[in-house]
Amino acid sequence: MSQFLEPNQGRYDENPTPAYVFDLDQLERRLSAIKGGITREKTHICFTVKANPFLVEVLKGKVDYFEVCSPGEFHICEYNKADMDRLIVTGVYKAPVDTMRMIGEFDGRTIFTVESLNQLQVLDFCAGKYECRTRVLLSLTSGNQLGMKASQLEYCISHRDEYKNLDFIGIQYYSGTQKKGFSKIEEELHMLENFCQDMKDKFGFETKVLTYGPGLGVPYFEDEEEEQLDQVLDTLNQLLNQLKFSGQVILEMGRFLTAFCGSYYTSVADVKSQGGENYCIIDGGTHHLNYYGQEDKKRIPHYSHMPQNLNASADETLWNVCGCLCTPDDVLAVQMPMRGPSPGDLLIFERTGAYCVTDGRTLAMSQDLPRIYFFSQDFGMELVRTREGTCKWNMRPEEDDEE
Repeated sequence: MSQFLEPNQGRYDENPTPAYVFDLDQLERRLSAIKGGITREKTHICFTVKANPFLVEVLKGKVDYFEVCSPGEFHICEYNKADMDRLIVTGVYKAPVDTMRMIGEFDGRTIFTVESLNQLQVLDFCAGKYECRTRVLLSLTSGNQLGMKASQLEYCISHRDEYKNLDFIGIQYYSGTQKKGFSKIEEELHMLENFCQDMKDKFGFETKVLTYGPGLGVPYFEDEEEEQLDQVLDTLNQLLNQLKFSGQVILEMGRFLTAFCGSYYTSVADVKSQGGENYCIIDGGTHHLNYYGQEDKKRIPHYSHMPQNLNASADETLWNVCGCLCTPDDVLAVQMPMRGPSPGDLLIFERTGAYCVTDGRTLAMSQDLPRIYFFSQDFGMELVRTREGTCKWNMRPEEDDEE
């Protein structure tokens, strides 16, 4: 990462920041730890692509499944030649034209969740159009717009023979992210186990696959207790091994798998003090960086300040770190401790490997998209996406660009 760490010595050369760096070695270690910590047979890891679509090419062949919830994410997996038999298409909206292509071009190999009775009919029609059978997971709601209520699942299961082109293989359930304890996860696993048994008792339906998103939490902020990964995995493993359910369990993981592998690099552009407050202006901002749970900006994320000229005697003072957008809302952190930040210094915001890269307001004020880098000890820094302007998306396209 040396190109980020060398001082520019006052030159106004093109700055490599803002940029995301995804540490592939760290990602590999975490995935290995997760796989090694879960011993229940027939348990598989599914990467939730929306957490970080750039990592599909890296995780292909290393995770068991990919979960996608848009045609765009489907295309990313298609482009990276992911195994379509191991793709799970979710989402409350599945446009018939997209569904038709996904089924037709891949002979119905992809798994789909069913999140409404209308979706069930659309999937059956599309599969029938191509004379293939498509596997489906019935999505059980946790009380929001995702999935269906239990009575609707019962209806689907009791009428499953009417859908000649669909193979009902199991249940899918997700209830949210950033769960700090295991009581809710334990409760949900037992609920799902009992529900599967009820479907067998009532309708003779054997649940072959249970897809579950545990929503394990990540400590983003300095005021949170640090993660003990071994303990987390040991507790999850115990809960899974206690299940009487004998089918396949697919664990959907996004944030828990990838958050730690990412860092966001941004440079100090300006510093000033006014109204009794210190302001540190950076060349990035909230259009690039978004931490779950930091709505009021008062929680300090894990970060590093790397000055160009270290002044060990400088007192630590509190700074409001603000982005480059022309709005008072562009604040990354309030009262963040630093020792004399100055233009050209580097700020590194950690644990940004999940959602940050896609959740920001990327079109705000037509700012450029940040660079994306992969890093590994074997290959060093690899530029994955160059800095790219967004102004073209905020104006009428030129005639030559129109279709």
